[in-house]
Amino acid sequence: MDKIKKNTLVSMSIKLEDEEGNIIDESEELMYLHGGHHQIFQKLEETLEGKKVGDTFHVALTPAEAFGVYDEALVVKELLEDLPEDISIGMELDGEEEGIVYVVESIEQEHAILNANHELAGIALIATGEILELEQLSDKAVEEVLKAEHHH
Repeated sequence: MDKIKKNTLVSMSIKLEDEEGNIIDESEELMYLHGGHHQIFQKLEETLEGKKVGDTFHVALTPAEAFGVYDEALVVKELLEDLPEDISIGMELDGEEEGIVYVVESIEQEHAILNANHELAGIALIATGEILELEQLSDKAVEEVLKAEHHH
């Protein structure tokens, strides 16, 4: 029977909850490519290694293992005159560094507060679910999957 190993396409149901049991995200079927492709949290991937269809999992993730630690340095106060005129709360602005996106949290008379932390930063999560289906992919199929992912 197939077990999860490198380049296995894994289909699973997954539920993410915070420590109070509030459901953050629930997915009937989530697919990911196993083997260090950064498609799911690393600790979760390590836990799933070697599991087979029908196996269940329960993983506690610290904030650092989930969406990151809350970083005060990612909250900035900018002069409105330096920002686009049409800004509104909740709007996303690209930071100067690649991959950093600031969300406008509040707008004051002369300033706006921008926050680049992930909305789930600083939250410990519990991931539970079940392995639904496994498919071992060839190297060529793996390339296709990864290529498709980079076009989003």
